[in-house]
Amino acid sequence: MLKKIAITAMSIGAAYTLQAQQTVVQDTLGKELQTIEIKLPFAASNTPMTFSNLNQENIEKLNYGQDVPFVLRDIPSLVMTSDAGTGIGYTGLWIRGSDPSRINVTINDIPLNDPESQQVFWVNLPDFVSSTDDIQVQRGVGTSTNGVASFGGTIRMNTLSVQSKPYLRLNMGGGSFNTLRNTVAFGTGMKNGFVFEGRLSRISSDGYIDRASARLSSYFLSGTYASQKTTVKLTTFGGQERTYQAWYGTPASRLAGNRDSMLVHAASNGLTEAQTANLLNSGRRYNFYTYDNQVDNYAQTHYQAHLSHRFNSRLQFTSALHYTKGRGHFEEFIGNADFADYGLTSPSDSLESTDLVRRRWLDNHFYGAVASLNYERKGWYMSLGGAANQYIGDHFGEIIWMQFAGNTPKDFEYYRGESTKNDGNVFFKSHYTIREKNTFYLDLQGRMVQYKTKGNDNDLRAYDVDDQLVFFNPKIGWSFQKSTKEKIYVSVAVGNKEPNRNDYVDAPEGVTPKPESMVNLEAGYGFSSEKVNVKANLYYMQYQDQLVLTGELNDVGAPLRTNVDNSYRRGIELEAQWRPTEKWLFTANAAFSQNKIEAFDEILYDYTNGFDVVTIRHENTNIAFSPSVIAGGRLEWFLHKNLSIACLPRYVGKQYLDNTESEYLTLPAYFVNDAAIRWNKTTSKNNRITLQLMVNNTLNELYSANGYTFSYIFGERITEKFFYPQAERFFLASIQFEL
Repeated sequence: MLKKIAITAMSIGAAYTLQAQQTVVQDTLGKELQTIEIKLPFAASNTPMTFSNLNQENIEKLNYGQDVPFVLRDIPSLVMTSDAGTGIGYTGLWIRGSDPSRINVTINDIPLNDPESQQVFWVNLPDFVSSTDDIQVQRGVGTSTNGVASFGGTIRMNTLSVQSKPYLRLNMGGGSFNTLRNTVAFGTGMKNGFVFEGRLSRISSDGYIDRASARLSSYFLSGTYASQKTTVKLTTFGGQERTYQAWYGTPASRLAGNRDSMLVHAASNGLTEAQTANLLNSGRRYNFYTYDNQVDNYAQTHYQAHLSHRFNSRLQFTSALHYTKGRGHFEEFIGNADFADYGLTSPSDSLESTDLVRRRWLDNHFYGAVASLNYERKGWYMSLGGAANQYIGDHFGEIIWMQFAGNTPKDFEYYRGESTKNDGNVFFKSHYTIREKNTFYLDLQGRMVQYKTKGNDNDLRAYDVDDQLVFFNPKIGWSFQKSTKEKIYVSVAVGNKEPNRNDYVDAPEGVTPKPESMVNLEAGYGFSSEKVNVKANLYYMQYQDQLVLTGELNDVGAPLRTNVDNSYRRGIELEAQWRPTEKWLFTANAAFSQNKIEAFDEILYDYTNGFDVVTIRHENTNIAFSPSVIAGGRLEWFLHKNLSIACLPRYVGKQYLDNTESEYLTLPAYFVNDAAIRWNKTTSKNNRITLQLMVNNTLNELYSANGYTFSYIFGERITEKFFYPQAERFFLASIQFEL
């Protein structure tokens, strides 16, 4: 039924908003072409939402081959983290304390979030920002978008701009921990209305954490045809990653260097003699995994086709088709594994367990369509929009080696699950501007989700989920442009969001996770002059049935969550930029917030005399991983028109590892400073050379940016804490030639 509704909506021209604008470019023969440049539904200056924009220059200044979260480090209320400690490999970001599954990400308006986990795995698209023209980060619910609902923020990335002149770009870089990066990009320039562009990248790093190496490659290729009224753009991009696992984290006792506590941890967690020796001798770069091929190996390929056609000066149609193919596995060694845990019969009455190597696979397809019909006249803009997407994915596991295999067949499959998710949305968006000052904004979205998954999980537990949800997400707002220098805005938005796969599959027996909803109020003021820019934004996010992190992880490092009736986030975000002279630039941002849960039930398992469940009630506690203070900035000194030095400090306040507000279970506050030197020169032939050096963590701060915890009772309460240490001082450098 969902699929039929979505397809019907598409057939009448209902689609998500893709805005286009008429531009004039010249082809290589000098012939002037009136073309349509495909534009994305980024928030504009009069949109009453809270957002930040990064253009190509901003991106280049922070692009050293690290993942997208580290390029976005200047965004207010944002915290980034890295499993390997360097920003290369598995990374993540949080906005306003909201975890990555609550941050909607699109590339050219096509969803990037995995439909089941709702996460974005940036490691699958290494060096993607080298093909990105601009990025907008919206905080809060934001404007309507495709894919997973935004509960903390939206990241919209654009690669659709057309470069009319030919170019060749070479970027070579490297740094600490044997980091190497090579990128080559090209563009043909426009000839007879055609443009072709491409990129190849390779990045490798040993990582700060022991053995946390990453071997990454990616590509980007696009072809564009532009005529007077129509633009067609075909794009494909993808990545292959091979990353040694570092998601176990480092026990608190190892970071403290407390030998007795480490021995207690080893005994409590059943570590072998070799594993205990690894724990005792590794230092803060400790990695639990020692098996040579303990790697994550995954490839993801994206295909997009975009069409934009302008019928006249008022009416325009845009559409896009997309397909994403993902397939890969992670491999791991399991020692002393019980045959029964894999549905196997022991080959001998004297054997109950064996050492083995297993691979856990993902094989998925994601495809769909978006389209839009947009009308604009005398300050009035309207768009009828929507999208229809389908995800089909298989989860399965294989045993590829066993010490005592008996008659077990090679590559024995010990579990399998199959999933289908249909996701459709339709909406009407409009804004009306009166006398170029008052803008009234209306955004009405209906979203339909159907999720089915059935099979056996890795622990052989059977699951069967069939959920259908319908959401209505209205948004209204008003902005007032008092003058060219001042802006005031206020908006109210409602967001609704479905649980993710882990919420369903890992839920306690008899518990079905509920969808969550949120009302988001934003109000802001901005002032801009030649030398000074300031912004202030107040926000209030009231949740119903929010799925909050318990602090625990499942067996693949994914966070576990539970519904709570009432919770909220409220705060103020401040931004300032001051350029007193051409040689100095100061920017700063700070966010102060309260993030509270009205009541939370902590669940503990008591193994003292068998198995009992203990429930502890907590009231008015802080939400996990939600620092009350986040601040950052940039101090940049332009020594010469070609040379600049920048200081990039950031501060993240104390975070709780779970929702009990226990002072023992905290991630300490940290202050980190980076420094950057940039030199660039354009030759008489318009060739450009750019040299960049980044000194990360210049003050050598010993800090962790993420962690987790779990507790149980065995005679007494036993609590484990794990952290993800970030690298001490390290260097990254690059040289770029653009011809």
